[in-house]
Amino acid sequence: MARFPRGSSAPHLIYSFFNSSTKSKRSSPHSPASALLLGNFHLRQFSSSAIRAKDDKEPWWKESMEHLRNIGISAHIDSGKTTLTERILYYTGRIHEIHEVRGRDGVGAKMDSMDLEREKGITIQSAATYCTWNGYQVNIIDTPGHVDFTIEVERALRVLDGAILVLCSVGGVQSQSITVDRQMRRYEVPRVAFINKLDRMGADPWKVLSQARAKLRHHSAAVQVPIGLEEDFQGLIDLVQMKAFYFRGSSGENVVAEDIPEDMAAFVEAKRRELIETVSDVDDKLADAFLADEPISASDLEEAIRRATIARKFIPVFMGSAFKNKGVQPLLNGVLNYLPCPIEVNNYALDQTKDEEKVMLGGNPEGPLVALAFKLEEGRFGQLTYLRIYEGVIRKGDFVVNINTGKRIKVPRLVRMHSDEMEDIQEAHAGQIVAVFGMDCASGDTFTDGSVKYTMTSMNVPEPVMSLAVQPVSKDSGGQFSKALNRFQREDPTFRVGLDPESGQTIISGMGELHLDIYVERIRREYKVDATVGKPRVNFRETITQRAEFDYLHKKQSGGQGQYGRVTGYVEPIPLGEGTKFEFENMIVGQAIPSNFIPAIEKGFKEAANSGSLIGHPVENLRIVLTDGASHAVDSSELAFKLAAIYAFRQLYTAAKPVILEPVMLVELKVPSEFQGTVAGDINKRKGVIVGNDQDGDDSVITAHVPLNNMFGYSTSLRSMTQGKGEFTMEYKEHLPVSQDVQVQLVNAYKASRATE
Repeated sequence: MARFPRGSSAPHLIYSFFNSSTKSKRSSPHSPASALLLGNFHLRQFSSSAIRAKDDKEPWWKESMEHLRNIGISAHIDSGKTTLTERILYYTGRIHEIHEVRGRDGVGAKMDSMDLEREKGITIQSAATYCTWNGYQVNIIDTPGHVDFTIEVERALRVLDGAILVLCSVGGVQSQSITVDRQMRRYEVPRVAFINKLDRMGADPWKVLSQARAKLRHHSAAVQVPIGLEEDFQGLIDLVQMKAFYFRGSSGENVVAEDIPEDMAAFVEAKRRELIETVSDVDDKLADAFLADEPISASDLEEAIRRATIARKFIPVFMGSAFKNKGVQPLLNGVLNYLPCPIEVNNYALDQTKDEEKVMLGGNPEGPLVALAFKLEEGRFGQLTYLRIYEGVIRKGDFVVNINTGKRIKVPRLVRMHSDEMEDIQEAHAGQIVAVFGMDCASGDTFTDGSVKYTMTSMNVPEPVMSLAVQPVSKDSGGQFSKALNRFQREDPTFRVGLDPESGQTIISGMGELHLDIYVERIRREYKVDATVGKPRVNFRETITQRAEFDYLHKKQSGGQGQYGRVTGYVEPIPLGEGTKFEFENMIVGQAIPSNFIPAIEKGFKEAANSGSLIGHPVENLRIVLTDGASHAVDSSELAFKLAAIYAFRQLYTAAKPVILEPVMLVELKVPSEFQGTVAGDINKRKGVIVGNDQDGDDSVITAHVPLNNMFGYSTSLRSMTQGKGEFTMEYKEHLPVSQDVQVQLVNAYKASRATE
């Protein structure tokens, strides 16, 4: 029986990072000095790179890049992401004691550094850290699970090379698991899955695996088999190495390898065959060996899984219980073995000098600097900008160019983050995630050394669906209040701030009730400003349903130069779902309207579409086509044509049969079966449409599309309907037309509010 101490694992997984001459000098993998040594080893060799490049066939930086992993941990809310990150940090020696998410000891998990996160037991902001494991440096971003903070997941996945998708062995594939999986697909992130909480009552990893195949369309198979489940969960069998692993010691730090229990041998053999078959479907090399009935060694299978995972054709499934300290070390080994290093991922930039031509970035530290600012945070020392470096090296004191603004900025301070702690470094290279102080920029800006004009593709930012009116209680705190709003807006692209032109109130918009509540609470705590909050307001939209012609002459004579502009054409709806919200086409043949006035006409129509006449909300999905017009040699001006467009739009709007669109939410409810009828009846009362109803043990899982306007305060009524046993998640789906009676109500309410002003 072999024993492996904490911070190491089976011998075949221990990789040598240094060459033989430095091996004897290597310090413990837990010491901070060692972490720094590992992280910066190759940077100190930078000056001798030319000499080494001559001696070696491969570039000097290739080996060190292969020993780097950038991963994110994403999942449905409450699947155990932060707990898993806490265990990873403990086993890699980054922290020396474990604290729980809702810590009774008052400390809380390391990655939940905000007071609000510790109180509510949820992650609000993604947090970055790094650790070393078996001579590899692993950069980790722990992301929120709650759908209201979806932008945190988007921007983390935008810059990562691989991800761990955590699934709960009891809850299975839930609504937010589907959302984060969709985000991983969007950014083409290779991933491994981790089925957590095998110690809980009702744990069934095989049910979760079949759900992942059916609901997420994963081509996946287990690479481990649990020994026992629920309170009998003892350890794991590795199907690649064909060894049983047990986790001994007070915190599971001693991984003990033993032979497979005899009573499980047949089951394990069947599962290994299933794993080989599944990987063979997508890997030709393994398929040839499998079809020829050749024996498949552990290293052959490991290499095939790695090739298929990096090609995003296969997802290896790991198992364990982070809370009970079982299965975390093998998962870390899986990250090293199966997820790509920065140079195995295709990252593209757009060359601004060549009409946004795609350029592949090879991750070369000797190339020109290309870095993306993917997250901003207001720190104690000013704005903290998180950077992912795709190519080149960034040094403290260097000058870099913000391609989006054209400004040249000095790098005053460079740090590596460990949740809310930071460690100063002198330089960082391609593949790393670092943070910089004192650089004024926006989320999504690209930085280079000035020799190239590359920009990285931006991330997907969903539109906000809900608004609140907020104002500070005391007039004196207005400065702090606007400072807070400006900061949060810069940090979070889904958080918008605007002024209601009619009432003069400050309107904040976001992804849901919790999202906005958290920001109001943060204004109170971090800026000591009490704010009053108005009734939540839904972000309705308006659209047209049929084509309408316009022919409008704007003529004004008042002594001196007058105003003259005539516009003729038609407006038509763009079908929902085409993604374009506003189109303007100039179909005028000849010079009926001089071409220098056309932009003013487009601007006029755009301005008019900002506020429809039904309820004053923006008008979407419309195409305006200009076919004719007339101008005057003296009296025509940009203002005249802009006003002509605005009045033409108001005139034709009623004829185009406008309708109101409302945000419809995808709601997933999990309630005990005895309350199913009551909950379904309540959904119908809220004008929801039930689109799915599954049974999950003693619970019913109901999926429905419900208008957001009817979902305010739903958590309270669901608790009272289900004696506190029901839970739900809600995310934005699409804007759809409201029914005729609701439209009449909304229009009347809008007219009444206008009349009282």
